[in-house]
Amino acid sequence: MAQNDKIQLFEDKRIRTAWDEEKEEWYFSIVDVVGVLTGSVDPAAYWRKLKQRLKAEGNETVTNCHGLKMTASDGRKRLTDMADTEQILRIIQSIPSPKAEPFKLWLAQVGRERIEETIDPELTIERALETYLKKGYTREWINQRLQAIQVRKELTDEWGARGVQKGVEYAILTDEISRAWSGMSTRQYKNLKGLKKENLRDNMTTLELVLNMLAEATTTEISKQKAPETFSENIDVARAGGKVAGDARKAIESQTGVPVITAKNAAQLNQVVTDLLEGATTSPEKQDKRH
Repeated sequence: MAQNDKIQLFEDKRIRTAWDEEKEEWYFSIVDVVGVLTGSVDPAAYWRKLKQRLKAEGNETVTNCHGLKMTASDGRKRLTDMADTEQILRIIQSIPSPKAEPFKLWLAQVGRERIEETIDPELTIERALETYLKKGYTREWINQRLQAIQVRKELTDEWGARGVQKGVEYAILTDEISRAWSGMSTRQYKNLKGLKKENLRDNMTTLELVLNMLAEATTTEISKQKAPETFSENIDVARAGGKVAGDARKAIESQTGVPVITAKNAAQLNQVVTDLLEGATTSPEKQDKRH
C-alpha cells in the first residue's frame, strides 16, 4: 500500500485515504466517512456498533475491510479500518442519515441504468457520449474514443477465442502492446500523465489514441492470421502488433520533430481546447487588451 495519509475533503471535512498502486484502488477511512455522514461526536464508537450489527447480519463487506496504520488527529499512527470504493458505498447504504440519502438515491439510479443497459446495450453508448460531453471533450475526440472502445472489444474477443484469461493475462498482453508502441507499460504511461484510477485512453490526445487503436487493431489481425495457441505465442503477437504502431509513432516524430507521447492529461488537454475556443470567439480589440 502506497501513499498513506492522503487527505480528501467532503463538505470541508477530512477523509483519510490510501492509494494501492498495485491494485490501482483507493481506500477510505471508514471512521472518517461515518463521521461526515452522521455528524456523530464519536464516529469510532458509531462504527464499532454498526460493524457489530453488519456482522450479525452476515454482511461480508465488514469482514473484507483492510486495517491500515493512519495518522490520527493527535499525530500518532493508529490502525484504522479502511474500505475500497465498493465497500464504502455498501457501508453507506447501512447508515441511517439524511446526508447518506443522496448516495443511496444515486446507487439506486445507477442500478436501474445498468438493468436498462442489459436490456438495451445501445443505451451504454448513448450514456458514454453524454458523459464525455459533460466532461468537456470535443465531439471529434469522442468519436475516436468510441471507435477505440470497439477496437478494444474486438481485441479482447480475439483473446478470449485464443484461450487468454481475463484479468492478469489481459493486463500482461496490454502492457506488451503498450511497451511496443509507446515504450512504456500502462502503469508507467499513467504515471507520466499523473493518473491513478483514471482510464488511460480517456487521457490520450487524438494522435495517442489513434496509435493505440492501430496497435490493438493490428494485434487482432495478426492473431487471426497466426492463430496463437499458447500464452507465450500471444505475447509475441501483442509485441508484433504494438511494433507496427511504434514504427508509425517514430515516423511521425521524425517528420514533425515533436514527441507523440505527452504528459498532459484530460483536464489539461480540455483546458487547451477551452483556451483555443475562447481565443477564437474573442474580438481583436479584446485580444489586444489581453496581450
